[in-house]
Amino acid sequence: MAALTALCGTLVPSLPPQHHQNGHHAQDDGGRRGVASNKVIDEFLLASAADPPVPNEVAELMSRRCLPEALALVRTVLWLLGTRLGSLALCGARCLSWRFPFVLRFAELPLEQREGAVRRWSIQTLLPPLRMFFLITKVFCLYVFYSWTDENSENPQWHAIGYSPPLPGDEPEAASAKEDPPSTKRPLDDGLVETINETDSSLPASLAAKGLAVTHDATRIRVDCDIVIVGSGCGGGVSASVLAAAGYKVVVLEKGNYFTSRDYTAVEAPSMSELYEAGGFVSTLSGSALLLAGSTVGGGTAVNWSACIKTPDDVRAEWAHDQGLPLFATGEYADAMDRVFERLGVTHGCTEEGLQNKVLRKGCETLGYKVEPVSRNSSEGHYCGSCGFGCRAGDKRGTDTTWLVDAVRHGAVVVTGCKAEKLLLEQEHRDGRAKRCVGVVARSTNPAVTTILEVRARATISACGSLQTPVLLRRSGLSNRHIGKNLHLHPTALVWGYFPDTTPDLKGKTYEGGIITSLHKVEGRRAILETPAMGLAAAGTQFPWVSGRDMKERMLRYGRTVHLFSMVRDRGSGAVHGDRRVAYHLDAADGEDMREGMRRALRVLAAAGAAEIGTHRSDGQRFACRGASEAALEEFLDGVGPVRGPQSKAEAWTLCCTAHQMGSCRMGTTAADGAVDARGESWEARGLYVCDGSVLPSAVGVNPMVTIQSVAYCLATGIAESLRRDQASGKSY
Repeated sequence: MAALTALCGTLVPSLPPQHHQNGHHAQDDGGRRGVASNKVIDEFLLASAADPPVPNEVAELMSRRCLPEALALVRTVLWLLGTRLGSLALCGARCLSWRFPFVLRFAELPLEQREGAVRRWSIQTLLPPLRMFFLITKVFCLYVFYSWTDENSENPQWHAIGYSPPLPGDEPEAASAKEDPPSTKRPLDDGLVETINETDSSLPASLAAKGLAVTHDATRIRVDCDIVIVGSGCGGGVSASVLAAAGYKVVVLEKGNYFTSRDYTAVEAPSMSELYEAGGFVSTLSGSALLLAGSTVGGGTAVNWSACIKTPDDVRAEWAHDQGLPLFATGEYADAMDRVFERLGVTHGCTEEGLQNKVLRKGCETLGYKVEPVSRNSSEGHYCGSCGFGCRAGDKRGTDTTWLVDAVRHGAVVVTGCKAEKLLLEQEHRDGRAKRCVGVVARSTNPAVTTILEVRARATISACGSLQTPVLLRRSGLSNRHIGKNLHLHPTALVWGYFPDTTPDLKGKTYEGGIITSLHKVEGRRAILETPAMGLAAAGTQFPWVSGRDMKERMLRYGRTVHLFSMVRDRGSGAVHGDRRVAYHLDAADGEDMREGMRRALRVLAAAGAAEIGTHRSDGQRFACRGASEAALEEFLDGVGPVRGPQSKAEAWTLCCTAHQMGSCRMGTTAADGAVDARGESWEARGLYVCDGSVLPSAVGVNPMVTIQSVAYCLATGIAESLRRDQASGKSY
């Protein structure tokens, strides 16, 4: 802990106050937070991550969120830094002293020497574990420092930075407030069983009260139904609606908990912890990319950025003709996309764009690039920059407020806080399949519920996403070689531009307004430029660290630092090896496309009037635009990329991000081509279907929500028809 405390104090050090020419301005909201005075700025500069409670919070968070081998690496390096010989080995001659005992521990070094050691680790190429240690500790330390909140849900650094997210009690006016006055009843309550509120003795009665056939003993609760669905996001929500409307008794198992607009806070740390897989701390095994995936009722649709884009025609043609999957060329699929748009209430305009999208639009128009509006599953006037933490206005229409509501209206039951452990498979040779799936074994995440939940069904649907569906199938004993393979991520790389408050026609903060309302497609569809949601702590983890002072100066400019990202339709792919064990290496061609997108994005930022632009490359790559010539800008752009991860041998590296996971149980015309057939049914187990993004044949190339829901709509419709045919012909299940 002494070494960790010193490391935290190195990454976010206490700095002497500076002479101020002008005060930094924070958002004015009724006097609670106004102009950040020089005193507030000085207090921010003096603050250190070595101060309590940050080091203890960092240690606790790493213990909960790191993979075992990553935690072992951190413990080992910290232990070495707690010794003199270990510090000498890892920090070099800077640990030597003329005084006894002649070798200093890391914690005993002056700040300048500690910064030098940490900077060396960040560019270390001979000992890659040291670079990984730097990355892990940097991410966790900066995340905690900028996201930690007191009993009033505030962080002492926010005022100086000008960060003023809505706080609990700052209730927005819901879009439907006039039509739907506040009610204590939530949309899913009629069909909801929340195991977080249950015990072993109460759970059977709660399930039976929802109309389910329940039997139980001291160790097991058995539920019988027609269809059990694992997951409640894009695929699970749509499947539940279609099948419940067809008259089948549906049970949806969701390992996350249920939240509505009244529960969302827009406070970063608790929101990430409650709504995202592993609290948002999922990365590839190499550390090259951070992966964001929803883990709550509604899945990714509860926390995504509202973009509604239909499957591009050329992608549909590719899947239909090249992959041999005719569904995608049919009117049935086109109708499904229309049905999805209708149910999500998709709108095609935006009353007012936020700062980031204004910059994207202005820069593109200045350069003569085409910029397109992005349809959203919200009203045209929706101006919420915190939908990534759940829509507090209740305006965004995810599966939790649409398809699942329809499913519950038709008798479906949603069981939350309930994680599927394995599929129930029986040996059976029929229809070319060696097994038959008869249900799911699940367990509550609530320690007070120790009994196993066994859900028996005529058909079982895995819809827990491209990161978890392969894990469930493998854990259950399925062995098709495509399970977990062919994982596509739509990798993205961020670039930034700083726009002073005085920039003409560009007012507001980077975290305000609709998250994605405009996009630009680079010619040849090499990349798409869009804008991200970037909370304060997330920005801290993503910004390159070159020194403690540089990082604090970056954070002081956070509210006016606009981010764009270059997203590619990856031709390369990765693999899911287990829970939170994702391998992915950026294909060289994909990396070049990403580089071209980054260069285009930087040009857009400069053309929109940025005072400074830069990448998130680890060496802090940046360029001052004011007064610079076009030739100087081109020279800077020539130095951008290619994108290399922290595992590379290059000194400078870039951390990628992704929120789109696809293809890890892809459809195929035969078992040699995919994990499931064109109807979504497993090639190995009859009665087992997959209805989520993992069935996509390849990356879709655009935000995939509408594509996943449309595929699920078609597959669920086919499942309903198959069950009816089997029932009519007398086939048993």
